[in-house]
This record gives sequence, C-alpha cells and structure tokens, in this order.
Amino acid sequence: MTGNASFAELGVDPALVEVLKHQGITSTFSIQEMTLREALAGHDICGKAKTGSGKTLAFGIPMLMRTPRAHDRFPASLVLVPTRELATQVTEVLVPLGKAIKRRVGAVYGGADLDAQVRLIAKGLDVVVATPGRLIDLVDKGAINLEQITTLVLDEADRMADMGFMPQVEWLLRHMHVERQTLLFSATLDSAVNQLVSRYLKDTAFFEVESPQVTVDQMEHRFLKVHQMDKANVAAAIIRGAEKTMIFVKTKRGADKLTEQLLDQGVKIAAIHGDLHQGSRERALADFTEGKLQGLVATDVAARGLDIEGVDVVIHYDPPEDHKAYLHRSGRTARAGGSGVVYTFLLWNEELAVERLQRRLGLKVRPVEVFSNDPRLSSLAAWHESVASPTAK
Repeated sequence: MTGNASFAELGVDPALVEVLKHQGITSTFSIQEMTLREALAGHDICGKAKTGSGKTLAFGIPMLMRTPRAHDRFPASLVLVPTRELATQVTEVLVPLGKAIKRRVGAVYGGADLDAQVRLIAKGLDVVVATPGRLIDLVDKGAINLEQITTLVLDEADRMADMGFMPQVEWLLRHMHVERQTLLFSATLDSAVNQLVSRYLKDTAFFEVESPQVTVDQMEHRFLKVHQMDKANVAAAIIRGAEKTMIFVKTKRGADKLTEQLLDQGVKIAAIHGDLHQGSRERALADFTEGKLQGLVATDVAARGLDIEGVDVVIHYDPPEDHKAYLHRSGRTARAGGSGVVYTFLLWNEELAVERLQRRLGLKVRPVEVFSNDPRLSSLAAWHESVASPTAK
C-alpha cells in the first residue's frame, strides 16, 4: 500500500508536510502517489480504492491547497460522504491540515443539532464535509449556498449509490457551478457510479489501487443452529472468548434489544445505528477501537465506511440478506491479509435460506446445533476442525 515518493516530492505544501510528519506520516500510500500530482494540477480524478487505502489524504491535501478563503455561507470546497461516521472521520483528518494553511473545515450531518450547524456555517467555512440529506436541508433553509464550490469530492460514491443517495447527490450537483474540479473515489465503479463520472467529470484521470477481494478462504466459517431463547446467551459466550467482536443485526430495534441482553450478562458492549445520537455513536466507535468494549452491535447501514483494526470475530446474529452482504460483514475480520472467525446464527426456519447463501458463497459447512454452555464457544482453539473448516463445492 505504501508508495515510493515523499509528499514533498509530489508538490505538497511544506506546512502540510510538517503536520503529516508530526503525525508519523512520512511516506505516501499508492493512491496518494498516483493521484496527488494530477489533483494538484486541477484535473478531475476518478480513483478506485477501498476503505483504508489512504484516499482521505489523496483528496484532502490537493483540495485544501486549492481551496480559496470563503465568505459567510459560501464554502469553496465540499466533501460529500454517505454516513455521519465517515463525515466525522474525514473531518478529523482534515482539520489539523486546514489549520496549518489557515483553512476552516467543518462537518454537517443528520442526527446533530441543525441550528448549531447553521451557526457553524454562518461563521464561515472554507471546506464543508457533509452527508447529502443534511446538506439539502441546509440549502433549502438558505443557510448555505453552493454556487462558489470550486472543488467537489465524492467519497465512497458506491456506498452512496447503495444507500439510495444518488438522487440527492445529483440534486446538489445541479446547485453548483459547472466549472469546478471533481474528485470521485469509490471501491467499485458500477453503473450508477459510472453514470456520475460520465455526466459530471471532465477530462478525467482514472486511477486504481489493486487490492485483493475479500474471499471465503480468508476466514473460518461456523454456522450455528441456535434456539431463540438461548440466542443472546450463545453470542455472549463467543464474545467472552474473543478479543474484539462485531455483531450484525437486521434492525435498529434488534440492535438495542441485543445490546441490553448482553449488558445484562456483563458483556462490555455498545450499539451503533441510525436512531442513536451522534455523540453516542462516536463514543461507541472510539471505545471499541481502543479496546474498551468487547463487542459492537451494528446494523449494516451504520457499519458502512468503518475501518476498524483488530476484529477477530464477526457474528451474523441475523443471517445476511445475500452473499455480498455476508462478505462485506465478514470482511471486518479479514483486514490487511489477516484472517478471522465468522459465526452465522440460524433458527430452525432459516436453514433453507442459509443453504442457498452457502451455495452462492461456494461453501459447504454443516450447521451445528449449540447451546450457550458449549465449551467450544468460549475458546476459538477448541473448535473441532471437522466442524470449523469450510470446503469449496
């Protein structure tokens, strides 16, 4: 993932180089080395790169360097992201860099106080990091005007498409001046993203960071037949025997209920989903990342865009909708070439759906009936190989 050129060699402002050096960042990642010169020259960029590839600096550095000072409600640069968590992460990276060159960076997103965000914008922001829905609210209120945007970043464009944000993104694009630089980054370039590229980017430079796809071979798969009344107890037993566990559920209500059940059993756990206040979500993520929590219960949408290291176990508490969702969830425990253990819980009426899921994944793993007092659940090493190991069809 690391490139060869230094930031200084690529033309990065010395003040920004110094901030990066202070943060321990001295060498470029591949996506940064590929794109920085072209982006600094003002060209539109389409970068294909996954979460964790270093793309925030790849777009953040040239955007900040090319951002003029803005006035009142007229920001000069805009970063559109799909989730509140990603807005927070991007802002945390950009704020210290912006301060070094006297550029003001702020974030606006749903779930936070709208009036406070109106006041933040009124003070004057050079760069705004935003989720589409909240930005539309602010435009409608007259709290922000996008006509002077000179640099637009579309980060994780594929996730915005998956989450149904493309109509909102295009609505916002129509409220911007056509003469601007656009930097689009996406893990995939499917039809919806390609449509954005062809319609709104000009003389585009394309770059791609080759990264291995998450595959079933990188993980150990265990399918557990559980009983409804014992389901949370089984999850608790697994979490106690692991270092860091992510648990996926279908609904926000299900996330809250499971979190309460696990807390009652003494498990250090928290939930993230769209109905929680942003402060609660941020605390949960920080505590989980720092190892203060044993587990994190998440809905699929809330977990998008998160890049958390050290997850050794993933639990599909509710079976995923399809094989793509299975790999996306499970990939949380197969980071940076590592491996991990993936548990899928199934009730008696979910067996056929899980059989179909396994066929799509090329797996043939016999579901095993377990109860929460099964000693194998609390020790990853205790699981018998004939049960644990998947075989391809």
